[in-house]
Amino acid sequence: MENGEAMGKLAIKGGTPVRTKGFLPWPIYDEREIKAVEEVIRSRHWWRYSGKKVTEFEEKFAKYHNAKYGVAVTSGTTALEIALKAADIGPGDEVIVPPYTFLATASSVLLVNAIPIFVDIDSETYNINPTRIEEAITNKTKAIIPVHFGGYPADMDRIIRIARKHNLVVIEDAAHAHGAIWKGKKVGAIGDMGTFSFQESKNISSGEGGIVLTNDKDLAEKCFSLMSFGRMKGGLFYTHHILGWNYRMTEFQGAILGAQLERLEEQTNRREKNANYLSEHLRGIKGLSLLKRDDPRVTRRAYHIYIFKYDKSSFNGVPRERFIEALKGEGIPCASGYPIPLYKNPMFLEKKFWHRGCPLSCPFYGKELDYSKVNCPVAEKACYEEAVFLTQNLLLGTKEDMKNIVRAIKKVVGNIDEL
Repeated sequence: MENGEAMGKLAIKGGTPVRTKGFLPWPIYDEREIKAVEEVIRSRHWWRYSGKKVTEFEEKFAKYHNAKYGVAVTSGTTALEIALKAADIGPGDEVIVPPYTFLATASSVLLVNAIPIFVDIDSETYNINPTRIEEAITNKTKAIIPVHFGGYPADMDRIIRIARKHNLVVIEDAAHAHGAIWKGKKVGAIGDMGTFSFQESKNISSGEGGIVLTNDKDLAEKCFSLMSFGRMKGGLFYTHHILGWNYRMTEFQGAILGAQLERLEEQTNRREKNANYLSEHLRGIKGLSLLKRDDPRVTRRAYHIYIFKYDKSSFNGVPRERFIEALKGEGIPCASGYPIPLYKNPMFLEKKFWHRGCPLSCPFYGKELDYSKVNCPVAEKACYEEAVFLTQNLLLGTKEDMKNIVRAIKKVVGNIDEL
């Protein structure tokens, strides 16, 4: 077979699946998490102001990512909102974001009454396209939120250069990118601020949680204040300096994350090693393509998601969804990822934001914006036609697990006529 190996009838057509055994479950834990949580319970210090687990985690996570300061919060979404507020982004301001990402990248902008401006992604990386960024900048633009999508570092050289030219704030959305490295420096500490998520699916997890990283002391102090009712770190407890809220992480989460962080380096390296094996054996299969290797600038990819692209024109017009169904039938969990770009969601099309049409109707803005007219063809193609996702926990498996994934893909490709 030119495109693969037949290996018998497809499982969804009554054949024997390549794999019946499950992959490594997620989240991973051991006695370290259990002991850490038990310590918190027995200490009776369950709150970040009475305990020390959250503070310890903030310091260790920041240091691991080459940042001076970390402020732990309730979620990755919260981290984005706090970073935007700390940067004084608000009514009338535009923030450039990619459309191929989780909602929070854009909705956090709306939550501070600013306006998300969608800029298309690069077809070779699925990260925001720097050329399109520069085209989208107006006198209202105040910030850029590049997403290190799937753990693939965005082109931070060009993004920082554009930002400095136009005096823009850069907030890295690194929710997928724990431990990813751009030119020897871990992402999340390259821009003005970086945000991470610890939601259950993320590369380290406490169920929910997030953090803001920065090398700027003033921004760090402001993030801390925004996280806890406007209090100043080390100041009087019942003195409130700015409009903050309760976005505090619990000691239980801090304890779990401290244990999770201990295995992040080893797990990140294992994910990359297994991803490289997959790429080596999938490269060259007609109709499938991989995201571009940006060597040597991308020192390490974090691989929250392993992505390859499917071209139905090479497979007799068989749609991607049918290919995915067949691959699942062979025992390989996979998905098509985001079904639509963010601007196609009803919230954007119907402008269901704040009351009375804010922020678009805000007098500080003074412009018209119709999200139904946004056109990001690369993001739309990724959503509707080509992207296939494998999640990070699969990449923590054995070499035999990776062989099974390759065999299953080649089997489906080799038997595409059955579909």
